Amino acid sequence: MSRYTSAHAGPAPEGRRRSALRRWLLGGAATLMLSTAVAAIALPNASAAPTLLSQGKPTTASSSENAGTPATAATDGNTGTRWASAFSDPQWIQVDLGAPAALSQVVLNWEAASGKAFQIQISNDAATWTSVYTTATGAGGTQTLNVTGTGRYVRLYGTVRNTAYGYSLWEFQVFGELSPTGQTCGPTNRAIARPATASSTENAGTPASAAVDGNTGTRWSSAVVVPQSLTVDLGSVLPICRVILRWEAAYATAFQIQTSTDNAAYTSIYSTTTGTGGVQTLDVTGNGRYVRINATAKATQWGVSLWEFEVYALGGSNPPSSSPPVSNQPVEPTDPKNPNFGPNVSVYDPSQQAAAQARLNQIFAGQETNQFGTERYAVLFKPGNHTIDANIGFYTQVAGLGFSPDDVNINGHVRAEATWFGGNATQNFWRGAENLSVTLPNTGNGVQVERWAVSQAVQYRRMHLRGANNEIQLWNGGDGWSSGGLMADTKVDGRVVSGSQQQWYTRNSELGSWAGSVWNMVFQGVTGAPPPNFPNPSHTVINQTPLQREKPFLYIDGTGTYRVFVPALQTNTTGTSWFGKTPAGSSISLDQFFIVRPGHTAAQINAALAAGRHLLVTPGVYHLNQALQVNNPNTIILGLGLATFVPDGGVTAIKVADVDGVKLAGILIDAGTVNSPTLVELGPAGSSASHAANPTSLHDVYFRIGGAHVGNATVSLQVNSNNVIGDHMWVWRADHGNAGTYGWTVSKGQNGMVVNGNDVTMYGLFVEHYQQYQVIWNGNGGRTYFFQNEMPYDPPNQAAWMNGSTRGWAAYKVADSVNTHQAWGLGSYCYFNVNPAVVGERSFEVPVKSGIQFRNMVSVSLGGVGTINHVINNTAGPANTANQIIYVTAGP
Repeated sequence: MSRYTSAHAGPAPEGRRRSALRRWLLGGAATLMLSTAVAAIALPNASAAPTLLSQGKPTTASSSENAGTPATAATDGNTGTRWASAFSDPQWIQVDLGAPAALSQVVLNWEAASGKAFQIQISNDAATWTSVYTTATGAGGTQTLNVTGTGRYVRLYGTVRNTAYGYSLWEFQVFGELSPTGQTCGPTNRAIARPATASSTENAGTPASAAVDGNTGTRWSSAVVVPQSLTVDLGSVLPICRVILRWEAAYATAFQIQTSTDNAAYTSIYSTTTGTGGVQTLDVTGNGRYVRINATAKATQWGVSLWEFEVYALGGSNPPSSSPPVSNQPVEPTDPKNPNFGPNVSVYDPSQQAAAQARLNQIFAGQETNQFGTERYAVLFKPGNHTIDANIGFYTQVAGLGFSPDDVNINGHVRAEATWFGGNATQNFWRGAENLSVTLPNTGNGVQVERWAVSQAVQYRRMHLRGANNEIQLWNGGDGWSSGGLMADTKVDGRVVSGSQQQWYTRNSELGSWAGSVWNMVFQGVTGAPPPNFPNPSHTVINQTPLQREKPFLYIDGTGTYRVFVPALQTNTTGTSWFGKTPAGSSISLDQFFIVRPGHTAAQINAALAAGRHLLVTPGVYHLNQALQVNNPNTIILGLGLATFVPDGGVTAIKVADVDGVKLAGILIDAGTVNSPTLVELGPAGSSASHAANPTSLHDVYFRIGGAHVGNATVSLQVNSNNVIGDHMWVWRADHGNAGTYGWTVSKGQNGMVVNGNDVTMYGLFVEHYQQYQVIWNGNGGRTYFFQNEMPYDPPNQAAWMNGSTRGWAAYKVADSVNTHQAWGLGSYCYFNVNPAVVGERSFEVPVKSGIQFRNMVSVSLGGVGTINHVINNTAGPANTANQIIYVTAGP
């Protein structure tokens, strides 16, 4: 953030529409045909008629053609309403049955726009899917499909359409019987400490029992020949729903998961010839007392080796065991209709407005100036209209619990102001407003104003500011500076006025208009963005967002169940994910989450992660004496109220295995006193798997070294995995804070972010004050859209800040070995207030190759305090007292 500025204010994909007549004719004809066909459906003979399970259940889809054709229309029991998708492949629609069910039949009541090639798939977690029906010759009409399988979630996954339009269903009906347990896949590893046998062992130190002891430091390994097998006896016949394989380096490429009731006759419930090693989480369906892995091909010259072989069943608890579980802490269950959010989350419905206002006032009074305190809060609003004024201070999140922002309307304000700092908003950090619509009070004075005077680590996300004549000001309205922020997935009916904002990133939003510019304003996938015109005004406009997943969010469904919606991966997007459309994605009941509350330990959190649970982290500061190990694909860690992890004793706070689809969102990682080599590590060193179809993503994830307490970390974020997406991050080494917590030799950080993976994309990246390169990019295919940086304020002299013979370290370094990299809208500033004679040689240091492209860059000497000699490599500059602002439109 900038403590000194000389800012000034400045001026302010095309869809296809099908023929309405043709659509009416097709729909009318289809209605006639289908109403006849429905009457002719005959269910197969059975001992008991299957039950229609899908009607009225939560239903989501990859897309909707328009607001009149939502996913829910396909499960409402009304053959006059329909779901229709976008006109592209693939598309899907899925229904959450609420509990696992033994399925017998799926009926597809197609409108004229039907699917030719599609699959019916089932899942217990809405993440890993198993096909129970596949066709490439779907004819439309009404299709009655007999299926067999057990799952909570059922989806139609279409890959080829029969028409030029999308997919369209009058009804999507799922028949079967609910599991007698009425529960989802249980969180307990049933294989822990159970008797295990193997076809062979490499030696006495790698027995079969080592794969079921709950210790990822011991392993089973086989002889070098295949086939090889490992079998665990669960003690009784159980409904198996998931198997997790934690491979050592010697893994199997071809294997089967098999079950048996007698340890003699085995049935395969999973088979692959393309095993990837690492951690494999397999959702399966089968019954058995004995579960084994049968490996038939291997990846190395050695045998096969497993650190752990984990087996999970539907509901219930562990059967009695002759030996006690090892390292298997019980995981607290979550009631999804009455969750225990702990002391720092407040939830209000529209009848509690007086209580809500009192709570907001109380929190703001304590948090308005509490920049480096330990208090954390979230205030959540249930669907309906609320008349309140929410003035948001430090470490406070205000959010709606609707599926759409328009489900929760605030008649009043949701605002952030800088009165506490004399109108200077350059230290208004660490707060957020999400998933709300706001109707400003009518004062009778024409334009109504919302004020959002903020700088880094502040998200204004998934919001709707109503009123075409109203405006939101991104500064304190004439009495101070502001320095950076994010607006994403947001609709502003009126005008956005940036005022003194030095840099701002707006993504996938819909604006009435925009006014203002200082140094670095970037618009991506934004309707209503100003024209591109860099550097005067400094508007960088990118028409689409090439690859994005929006942030997961908490909401309440129509049954009163708390759920987390996980937006789908999208390509080439413009505008919001929600306005006038049904968001694409999947919904997960909160009973699949472990709710982390103050007092929970790292061991308890890791036990929940190992059991396959997601994490909802409530507001608080959590000290970790061991790294949080995220080994399961698709794991979600969602924080509320700036939930903060502090790694103690030099550990890494979060380590993510090289797996698909992990989501980290809404958390602050605050370095501990003892130096950590990394604060967050995505994939171990040498990670090489492709995650192109399901990347890991980070949303509103913030890092801090010093300021609140002494902190030290060599690298804050290390990205070893491929295909990672960063969606708004502030990576900060403190330039100010509590006394004795910051300074060149007090709180040290070498690099903010190091990227070793390929095809990593960053949106809205803020990295500041690190002591060497702020960002190092070693992987190919990297992309950054908006980068804001300040060099360290505090080098005591030039000799203390030298990169060999080069003065200082660039803000953004692309390694010489990299061949492809792109970046748009970058700003780097210096303010060497400890010693203004210090010089940084350049802001951006990159190889000169055809595949390396940087667009719209600025270097600034804030108030002329210090020098940046060049902008990119040896081009342009210097930025110093005489010429404080230097622009470059393209490089290198």
